[in-house]
Amino acid sequence: MPDAVAARRLARRLCEGGAFTRRCRARALKGAALCGAFAGSCAGALVHAFARAVCPAYVRASFSIFFRLACVVSAGAAVTGIAYAAGAAANAPGQQVRPTVTVPGTPPRPAAPPVPGTTASGPVRQQPARMPFYVATRGNITIYVLGTLHVGDPADYPAGQPFRAPILAALAASPTLALELSPDELLVSQDDVSKYGVCKNDCLPGLLPEPLWRKLALRLRGNQAALDAIKKMRPWLASLVVETYDSLSAGLQTEYGTEAQLQNVYLKTRGKIVGLETLAQQMHAFTGLSAAQQREMLAQDLVQTPAQNVEDVRALHRLWQVGDADAIAAWQAAKSEKLARDRRVSDSIDNRIVYERNRRFVARILQLAAPNRPLFVAIGALHLGGPKGVLQLLRQHGFVVEAG
Repeated sequence: MPDAVAARRLARRLCEGGAFTRRCRARALKGAALCGAFAGSCAGALVHAFARAVCPAYVRASFSIFFRLACVVSAGAAVTGIAYAAGAAANAPGQQVRPTVTVPGTPPRPAAPPVPGTTASGPVRQQPARMPFYVATRGNITIYVLGTLHVGDPADYPAGQPFRAPILAALAASPTLALELSPDELLVSQDDVSKYGVCKNDCLPGLLPEPLWRKLALRLRGNQAALDAIKKMRPWLASLVVETYDSLSAGLQTEYGTEAQLQNVYLKTRGKIVGLETLAQQMHAFTGLSAAQQREMLAQDLVQTPAQNVEDVRALHRLWQVGDADAIAAWQAAKSEKLARDRRVSDSIDNRIVYERNRRFVARILQLAAPNRPLFVAIGALHLGGPKGVLQLLRQHGFVVEAG
């Protein structure tokens, strides 16, 4: 049955992870604080923490990268990437077991692209994705900015060279790597997501208008386990979970999120990884949403069919591969306009989840930047471009920003 296959696939991804997961588990058992990261632009830890909350084995496995389009990936309108997360912690004795969520009707994964062959001159070398990468300079201050996607395809990161040469050189030159959240923050994310996103009873039906709840229940028909679990979520978390279902169905893999791959490279020679915001700040961006804003987020997730949402995920992935931050921002703006049920409310969500956080990111970047000490910043790709994006904000602070 498709649901059973999908459920096994999600359980395997959440509760096992890949080689990077195993490395992180080993480090975690030694007391090291490690992390990872989710989607194009938005919160980095929340969906990851949700996965840990509903899958105790996932907690034991310690680490997996989740993606929310907006950040994962786009919280209803402009977030892409919510769950770049990592972190590891064994289950505490007597910890309550929470229900497991399954993925409704996940279609079979498309076949992987053929391995490059040979030419008359010899083997064709697989090239890494271009990715949005920029260099911002002001005097003797240099900031490297990479737009991340919290899920990906193995072909994006060839084993011999996972990133383009300029990106690898920038990583090697930078004493500090700044992600949306620090590894230490990610270690404590599970409890906050459970506290602020999950109810003890079936609260979601009462928090939504009857037509919206019926639409959501119809979307999850045939998957009673998923429906039972989502009933206990507040609308903002339910929205992220619905987006995650569709993102996983797009055939991308959480272990190939950009942040995880960056750390595979960076931690070999360096170890200073910091956060651009705190977990409390990131959580508040969602828990502070009004009831109308949360309902708008969820309603936007249900405007299109799952197949249409999957194609949007793939479209964002293709744009990210090309590496033009302004093109990504324009695509997201058009998508937001198409999906908005209430334009005013939708704009207020974008402001809270994307633009306010962009300003917070830049303020923190300026605190970390220092003369002759390059800083490497990696944040969701949807945060970079456009008139309110991180790149434009850096220009307003006197930086010259050029494509890397």
